[in-house]
Amino acid sequence: MAPSLSEPFSDSSVLIDFVINQGNGVKGLFEMGLKALPKQYIQPLEERMCMTNVQAQESIPVIDMSNPDDPEVKKSICEAASKWGFFQIVNHDVPIEVLENVKDATYKFFGLAAEVKNKYSKEHSLSNNVRFGTSFTPQAEKALEWKDYLSLFYVSEEEAFALWPSVCREQVLDYMRKSEVVIKQLLKVLMKGLNVNEIDETKESLLMGSMRTNLNYYPKCPNPELTVGVGRHSDVSTLTILLQDEIGGLFVRGNDGDNWIHVPPIKGSLVINIGDALQIMSNGKYKSVEHRVVANGSNNRISVPIFVNPRPSDMIGPLPELIENGEKPIYKQVLYSDYVKHFFRKAHDGKKTVAFAEL
Repeated sequence: MAPSLSEPFSDSSVLIDFVINQGNGVKGLFEMGLKALPKQYIQPLEERMCMTNVQAQESIPVIDMSNPDDPEVKKSICEAASKWGFFQIVNHDVPIEVLENVKDATYKFFGLAAEVKNKYSKEHSLSNNVRFGTSFTPQAEKALEWKDYLSLFYVSEEEAFALWPSVCREQVLDYMRKSEVVIKQLLKVLMKGLNVNEIDETKESLLMGSMRTNLNYYPKCPNPELTVGVGRHSDVSTLTILLQDEIGGLFVRGNDGDNWIHVPPIKGSLVINIGDALQIMSNGKYKSVEHRVVANGSNNRISVPIFVNPRPSDMIGPLPELIENGEKPIYKQVLYSDYVKHFFRKAHDGKKTVAFAEL
């Protein structure tokens, strides 16, 4: 049952029950017609996006992948990974219709009734690999984030067919399959940039041994300036491949540290960012950069990231080839599952996770 609208969520337990336990998410809050943001979503001043800190004239590189073997393209990829940690790719090998289909499927999933989506919540899902949720880590957050998500950890096609929601299963699998070509192209170039000339089975497994796809839904928000869609963080992946819709709202930390750069939507493009695992494996040559998503008062927004990761059981640390070449390691070897657990047990906090692996 929806709470009364006069002062619907002065009691946090009522909000938690409605948003999390009943599976309504922030989409349910928006659909109630709230005129003011519930206090549980009001972020401290320092976490709100200050538009005076946005560098309007700056943008992350956009790289044309129509000839991926061109030395200039390879150079651009490695430079972008070293300097920015983020870049967009156009004219890549993932067909536009695959991208459009997965966007449509995202809207279809979030259009399902709350009780249907709630079957995939932490309390009810048949597997940890399929998770419908809201915010980031609600139990650890002082203020909640204005986002709902479905997270799908890929184990096998059989498991996906058995456990993933039928309304988006085929489209997500197709998006992951078609993206694999691009992921391998990028990793090959990035490894060459570290003088790692061959990616054998062991190395491939370390770089991309597991994958997770999230369907993210950011509904329209009352008082969007008081909250965030996603707080400041860097990803724990090797690489993240992000499909965003035409709305915009993703911001990346600029090189001078205090400013933020908007990542403008480009139709058919994919946004690529380096994750902490690759920053650690590259011994700091490639940068995993802080980013955030603002809330939006006039449009719903979706995005679909594929997180390309080591396997949970892998040890990650600077690649042996780098240390053999005389580099001093700045990170220790850590069990990847420990690193990920450390990330998920706290609220989003910028780049602090990587300190877990520092020597």
